[in-house]
Amino acid sequence: MVIIMIKDVSELYGRQVNATMVDESLLNNSIVHKYVPIKVNSNNIYCKRCGQKTPVNRCNLPNNNYYCPVCINLDRVNKSIPLVYADEPNDFEIKQPVLTWQGQLTNEQEKCSKDIIEVFQNNKTHLLWAVTGAGKTEMLFKGIEKALTEGKRVCIASPRVDVCVELYPRIKEAFGNTSMILLHGRNPQPYHYAQLTICTTHQLLRFYRAFDVLIIDEVDSFPFVNNEGLHFAVENATKKRSAKLFLTATPTNEMTKRIRTNKLSASYLPIRFHRHLLPEIKLKYTKKWRENLKKQKLPKLLLHKIDEKIKRNQRFLLFVPRIADLKPISDILAKQFDSSKWETVFSSDDKRMEKVSDMREQRKLFLITTTILERGVTFPGIDVIVFGAEDEVFSTSSLVQIAGRVGRKLDRPTGEVLFLAEENTLAIKSAINQIKYMNKKAKKLNG
Repeated sequence: MVIIMIKDVSELYGRQVNATMVDESLLNNSIVHKYVPIKVNSNNIYCKRCGQKTPVNRCNLPNNNYYCPVCINLDRVNKSIPLVYADEPNDFEIKQPVLTWQGQLTNEQEKCSKDIIEVFQNNKTHLLWAVTGAGKTEMLFKGIEKALTEGKRVCIASPRVDVCVELYPRIKEAFGNTSMILLHGRNPQPYHYAQLTICTTHQLLRFYRAFDVLIIDEVDSFPFVNNEGLHFAVENATKKRSAKLFLTATPTNEMTKRIRTNKLSASYLPIRFHRHLLPEIKLKYTKKWRENLKKQKLPKLLLHKIDEKIKRNQRFLLFVPRIADLKPISDILAKQFDSSKWETVFSSDDKRMEKVSDMREQRKLFLITTTILERGVTFPGIDVIVFGAEDEVFSTSSLVQIAGRVGRKLDRPTGEVLFLAEENTLAIKSAINQIKYMNKKAKKLNG
């Protein structure tokens, strides 16, 4: 790995990096600060970058040195090498117009948009709870515009790389005159100082008191949800006076509890921007499918559905529970159908970006995928099939998000959501009921 030495102080604004990556001339600059990132206690070490503790016997190095194993995937921090940062000066050139998006919001979106502006203006913490396909991104635009116009530094973060990759060109188009950067582990582009950052939540660990406004998309999603280190990163990456906005279609029980007890304010939008209802789940039973898969057999219903969609040239996603299920299912389908029509894709797939792009550009008819594509990606006009929907990997929020991939665009606001399962689990029942509940609230708005 080639280490690029930092020679421009702007690359340290609100960003903490290993001192070995910083040119000697900058280390003596009066606005550059250093601190030792590892604190050693009697039984454990505390990492000031990720806020996590580790037993000393699990992280000791030679010469009485210690490192943090929790955030090592970003690069190793240890007791002997300080982290270096510079205070965020908000040194941005504001070019007009800030907002280059020409679209219109619905009345319901406009109300949420005004709430967001008020949250950003008054440095509040707030939740935007909106159904899948409600147009959450567009509702952010006016709030972001006002923040950027005032010279604030803004970040939009998501737990999922795919969400960031899809979001970046949309934000780039909406704020065409603003300096912007996309940060994630698979992006080879070098870092530069920018007013607007799109990044994965892991990348927040690299920032310190940087952002005036932080927006976390898909806040209930793995790996952010229940990850103490990433929640610490949110607090560490934002200024002491800053606004935090959380976005979700499927809030956790903890979030809804905080809303009920007035510990978290929220805006709620139960209807999609095109005012059509969410496609509802159809459940069909497939007995002993896993046993049959070992015998290289798939349910007739699944084969019939795939055959039907291929003949109609209907694009779709086929979700399966496990990475280990991808190849055997694909191999069985290849005996009956033209295998050039699909790809398999999973989280650590080296060609993941390329395959998702092929689906988006309609070079593939369907993808066989794990839950990695359950949220944050939009493929216009698709259906979804969940095979093995009873598996514990499919939580209620996961199933609702998967169903939410369908009917997102005005030119095809409906579509098929088919769950194939051995049994009707609590997660499946809850997902069906949640979508019906949202549709009931949407019908009231539609009058």
